[in-house]
Amino acid sequence: MAILWQKTINGTHYEVRAAGQSRRLYSDGVFHSQYNSAHPVTGTLWDLLMPPAFFYEPDNIKRVLVLGLGGGTVVRQLLHFVRPEHIVCVELDPVHIIIAQRFFGVTQKNAEVHQADAKRWLEGYQGPGFDMIIDDLFGEHYSQPIRAIDANAQWFTRLTRHLAPGGALVVNFVSRYEMRQSGYFSNISVARRFKAAFQLTDPLCDNAIGVFLQQHTTSRKLRDRLKVTPELSTALKNGKLRYRIRQV
Repeated sequence: MAILWQKTINGTHYEVRAAGQSRRLYSDGVFHSQYNSAHPVTGTLWDLLMPPAFFYEPDNIKRVLVLGLGGGTVVRQLLHFVRPEHIVCVELDPVHIIIAQRFFGVTQKNAEVHQADAKRWLEGYQGPGFDMIIDDLFGEHYSQPIRAIDANAQWFTRLTRHLAPGGALVVNFVSRYEMRQSGYFSNISVARRFKAAFQLTDPLCDNAIGVFLQQHTTSRKLRDRLKVTPELSTALKNGKLRYRIRQV
């Protein structure tokens, strides 16, 4: 695996590596992003952040908020498969933004990127709601990924305030246990804001993706819509798009 770029800035060591045509982002040894424009399905955990858009009819997801840009894998996948009208990204690390733009094809033309703390940005945001909010806020601790913001009831409430009616909240958790300790499970008033909730997992990864929807739906609808999308159907058949889903 070739190192295309590396630099230590303010005590954090960043690397962009090439694995064939894929580009990978590492910060202090933590694997943050991977993308290959020729093969948008990466075969990794990040493939699970975009598919919840397929719980909805085509063209229903028009505005998306991505909290935690990293290298921009989910942005590129949204642009390729979902084509929302507007993607807004909030990323704390300015170096990640530079890397996403230089190596991963994220630009101000295809996504509105803000370098900011997600909590403060949401506190100050007064624009229209989002059809889909993706919370992928992670940092590092001793070279291990950790959530940057505790997904407690207060955080769920803040995120939900910025959802458009019927919208979807997608949250990346380090583990199934962490998801079960989140505000959705610990606070009844939070859970009542959603009409359906699912857990997506990759059999090769410990992370759990929580999908919280303000509309009624089923896992079968997701599967059926993925199957009629040619590239995703092929990825399902060849095992590259791996996911397990259960209603919670």
